[in-house]
Amino acid sequence: MLGMCRGRRKFLAASLALLFIPALTWLYLSVGGFQVKPLPLSPLEAQSSAPVGGAGERQALELRVRAVEEENRALRRELSRPPRSPSARLPNSGHRGNQSRTHSEEGTGDNEGQKAAAVGNSSDCVQQPVVDKCETIHVAIVCAGYNASRDVVTLVKSVLFHRRNPLHFHFITDSIAQQILSSLFHTWMVPAVRVDFYDADELKSEVSWIPNKHYSGIYGLMKLVLTKTLLSDLQRVIVLDTDITFATDIAELWAVFHKFKGQQVLGLVENQSDWYLGNLWKNHRPWPALGRGFNTGVILLLLDRLRKLRWEQMWRLTAERELMSMLSTSLADQDIFNAVIKQNPFLVHQLPCFWNVQLSDHTRSEKCYKDVSDLKVIHWNSPKKLRVKNKHVEFFRNLYLTFLEYDGNLLRRELFGCPSEADHNSENLQKTLSELDEDDPCYEFRRERFTVHRTHLYFLHYEYEPSSDNTDVTLVAQLSMDRLQMLEAICKHWEGPISLALYLSDAEAQQFLRYAQGSEVLMSRGNVGYHIVYKEGQFYPVNLLRNVAMRQVNTPYMFLSDIDFLPMYGLYEYLRKSVVQLDMANTKKALVVPAFETLRYRLSYPKSKAELLSQLDMGTLFTFRYHVWTKGHAPTNFAKWRTATTPYRVQWEADFEPYVMVRRDSPEYDRRFVGFGWNKVAHIMELDAQEYEFVVLPNAYMIHMPHAPSFDITKFRSNKQYRVCLKTLKEEFQQNMSRRYGFAALKYMTAENNS
Repeated sequence: MLGMCRGRRKFLAASLALLFIPALTWLYLSVGGFQVKPLPLSPLEAQSSAPVGGAGERQALELRVRAVEEENRALRRELSRPPRSPSARLPNSGHRGNQSRTHSEEGTGDNEGQKAAAVGNSSDCVQQPVVDKCETIHVAIVCAGYNASRDVVTLVKSVLFHRRNPLHFHFITDSIAQQILSSLFHTWMVPAVRVDFYDADELKSEVSWIPNKHYSGIYGLMKLVLTKTLLSDLQRVIVLDTDITFATDIAELWAVFHKFKGQQVLGLVENQSDWYLGNLWKNHRPWPALGRGFNTGVILLLLDRLRKLRWEQMWRLTAERELMSMLSTSLADQDIFNAVIKQNPFLVHQLPCFWNVQLSDHTRSEKCYKDVSDLKVIHWNSPKKLRVKNKHVEFFRNLYLTFLEYDGNLLRRELFGCPSEADHNSENLQKTLSELDEDDPCYEFRRERFTVHRTHLYFLHYEYEPSSDNTDVTLVAQLSMDRLQMLEAICKHWEGPISLALYLSDAEAQQFLRYAQGSEVLMSRGNVGYHIVYKEGQFYPVNLLRNVAMRQVNTPYMFLSDIDFLPMYGLYEYLRKSVVQLDMANTKKALVVPAFETLRYRLSYPKSKAELLSQLDMGTLFTFRYHVWTKGHAPTNFAKWRTATTPYRVQWEADFEPYVMVRRDSPEYDRRFVGFGWNKVAHIMELDAQEYEFVVLPNAYMIHMPHAPSFDITKFRSNKQYRVCLKTLKEEFQQNMSRRYGFAALKYMTAENNS
């Protein structure tokens, strides 16, 4: 093929020479005054030159020669034009052997078609159009609910991994998905990525009149209204299902827009199942389609042309007509797209099959991928997803798992040389970090305070119905992978809502997902919010995790606990009653739940205060940290608690760190404290500075369960610099307290000096 292309180019060059030499000859003769027979002029040129005589003829001839020269130069430029982006590949490059080319691969856009015609209209030799280095690629995705929000992250990772261009994602979401994805992209902070959201609830009326049997529900019809929904000045967009995985740069797919010709406005891959051929089972009657029909998991939409064609009216009339006999759709938007295409086949530019390799149980995708050497898009278009019956499913599954467990932090790479819209959050962060002294021995501690951790809220489905009496309480805690086994026990002890922040890597998040989905206890609880904070840096960001969990509390009150504590049976209801008894709504109180501990992994959990006191006397239980950190809970006054029958107030003392229930609007934890040490102490000090009363509940308790020491406490005990930095941070925190609370904060300085 390469030799053929060179041969054709030599032929074209020779043709240019034959055109060019006579032109120069005519110019020479006319300028020299020789009498020669003039070239025939066009009627327009003849009219304009007629009255001038010999001089007019010579001028007309010169104009003709210059026109020929300009055409020759244009042809030479076209032949020698280098690719616009050295990194961009042809959509069909790298395929050898049995790959077949369809007529749709040969097409070109209007401008490119004119250029191709000028050099012989050979798409084998003409450099295919590529995407400019900094051209923004637009991607639209319909995403609704908790599970879809989790699934779409894998698609986004696969796109980001391969991409070399700025991206603009357009998400059509419900309120749940918008909250999750907005937080995720805000904390992901990927350069040259913009995200816009469109309210799916506002679009429901546009498609709710269409009966739909597909598992995607009403959201499966919303791709039909993208011309009306997306920005009015957006000309083209790639539309993707959430169950897509990219194996190549999405710019290659974007470049296919240049191949559209005539009235083509939709780019689609042929359906790889026999669905639209009918006869899959008795009385199977699919919607009308052109041949095998087209799959709408990947669509190229020329929005500006679709609007001019009055797409909204076109699909509505088609749907109304077909529903008279079909009664409902089986494949949601795909049925209606295909019915429109059946009536208007000129609308479609057929994409090669590798742009949408469909892996549902009944597809013939093997027919596609056995003939190509490079698959570009994998589509898990089955309700069973990774459990499809494709004989090569393990290969495709491994490709998917690569991105599922890929560290998303590695995708925060710059696109050098491309101007981007200023991200004020990113700029402010860089400015703040640049002001830190890297020679400071506590630099890493200080840096952690400003690290933005990628956060995926509501990783699993969540359901909560607010109570009408405004007394509801959410248990708040944080954990890492090594405390996962505590979740089931806590769920058995606390029946109310729970907000958990989990500090995990991408791979650990998938392990947690499998663990949770395999647990009957966890799956039976819809009122537990699991919020993934992805690992980054060398410290455990304990207070950031607590703050993430606190921000997702949607009850009036929250019980601030730790994951290695089991609350007593019935504590949830007891705290709700205490809200009323102690007038929590109108006073600033922190209700203290006394903390105990056991050294036994198997404990007969006390079902009453009397039973707990008995175990305390027998040495089965102890007051929490009595042997290593007495000051932490001494102000609780356990001696008084033994006989107390009514709540009693205690005073703040240095290093006090009880577990408390407070109103949802109480202050957050200070992020400067990471790992082990002073993270709760500083928070309780803040509550005291804001004049919260500490009230101990006489019939409440919680028990710390034994576990191996954390990595951070080991570092604290073994690393002198760690302890030095913690002391420095404590002093700086106290100075900040003095500035914020004035004279009242002096007691914290003196108490610390005396302790």
